[in-house]
This record gives sequence, C-alpha cells and structure tokens, in this order.
Amino acid sequence: MQKFFLGFVTALVVVLGAGFLCVRLGLMDPRADIPVNSMERSMAMPSLDAAVDRRAPEVQNPVQPTDANLTAGMNVYQTNCASCHGDVDRSRGMFADSFYPRAPQFLEDAPDMPENQNFYIIQHGIRLSGMPAWKPILSEQQMWQVTAFLNHMDKLPPQVSDAWKTMAGRSADETFSRNSATLDGKDKKT
Repeated sequence: MQKFFLGFVTALVVVLGAGFLCVRLGLMDPRADIPVNSMERSMAMPSLDAAVDRRAPEVQNPVQPTDANLTAGMNVYQTNCASCHGDVDRSRGMFADSFYPRAPQFLEDAPDMPENQNFYIIQHGIRLSGMPAWKPILSEQQMWQVTAFLNHMDKLPPQVSDAWKTMAGRSADETFSRNSATLDGKDKKT
C-alpha cells in the first residue's frame, strides 16, 4: 500500500511539474486568434464559475428593475460593454473574437449567473480575459443598474427595448463614421 501511495504521489508531482514547465517555458500558444482548445473549454469556465461563486458576496441588487433603472443600465452597457458583448444591432460585439477566451455574447447566450455574481465580475473584472474591473470607473449605482439590465435584457419592457434599439443604431452609425474618417485620412496620406 505504501508503494502504491508513493507511486501515486510521484506521478502527481511529475504531471504537475510537466504542466508547470509547459506553461513556464512558453510551450503554450499565447495567440488570441486561435480556437479555444477542449481542455481549456472544459476546465476554464467551470473553474471561473466556482471561483466567482466562492467569492461573490451574497447581496441583493438594491436597484429595482424599473424602466428608469433599466434604461440607465442599458446606457452604461451600450457605452462600455456592447463593443465586446454585442447589442441589438450587432449580436456579436465588434471585439468579441479578439479576446481569448472569447467574450460572452449576451444576445446569443443571456447571462445566467445570479445578480450578485454578475455584479462581482463587473466590479472586479476577470484576470487574463480582457474583462476589466469597472469599480474605478463606474459608480456602485451604475454597476447595479447594468447588472439589472443584464438580468432583464431578454425580457425588456417595450420602452427600454425601443430606447436600446435607437441607441445601438446611433452607436453603429458613429462607429461607421469614425472608421470612414480614419480610412479617408489614410487614403489622403498615400
């Protein structure tokens, strides 16, 4: 029995050491433009879910999902989040596939975490993912409003949904105009 235990511990140390060396020696491909491999997919998200579940305080959203709060949350989302997570005009955010791991696309797969966990992620970000910590930029009220919006984005009241469509269309037009101006500027230099 002692030999079995020693063999098991030795094998575990060798596997962990090999994994460490693989990462430390740069054998893992760091590119963001390659597909997520199956090992990462099967380990990363469950690990993230467990870590957030363990650390997010059990608090209730103090913001009620009124039209005013959902509209305020939509404004925060459209201004700060839509380019990565998508909006009603572009279900895939323009930067969605630039990240590794890929940024979740909330119109394709609505957030299903409890509000306290979504708030925790918005507040603190997710290391090595491109998801920033919004605590230094947004007020606690704004973070709770966008949390309420995320929780209700698939069942918005008509007034909020119409406002979102208008704002998303305006954002898309502004992005197109900015990109056209940039291209025009480059064309003039050549």
